[in-house]
Amino acid sequence: MKKYLPSVAGVLLGLCFLAASVPVLFNLITIPKMPEGTPAAQFMAAFVPTGYLKFVKMFEFVGALIVMIPRLRNLGLLLLGPVIVNIIAFHVFVDEPKNLIDPILDPIIGLALYLLWDARKKFAGLLN
Repeated sequence: MKKYLPSVAGVLLGLCFLAASVPVLFNLITIPKMPEGTPAAQFMAAFVPTGYLKFVKMFEFVGALIVMIPRLRNLGLLLLGPVIVNIIAFHVFVDEPKNLIDPILDPIIGLALYLLWDARKKFAGLLN
């Protein structure tokens, strides 16, 4: 069972990011408006019209596909890592305090940390 757990975690993490990136990339949804005058609204006002949101969603899409392939999982984690850190930073610094960490973020953080822990020997070279 332990042998298959990283593969299951990689597929689940990839599906989470595919579900978040595909609707935005292919214009299947409209970006919801944030309450006027809030820091989140100001942040998204700069993020969406400039095309930066599509740029980040492209990283999410490619990282999601790559993290689901066992041989390329570590490359996928390297692509998704900065995205996850920025999502956490948005919720901590920009979003309202009542929404400190979205419930959907818990499994994403957990799956990413598990996959990093599983591949810690391969990532050890980056720290030397």
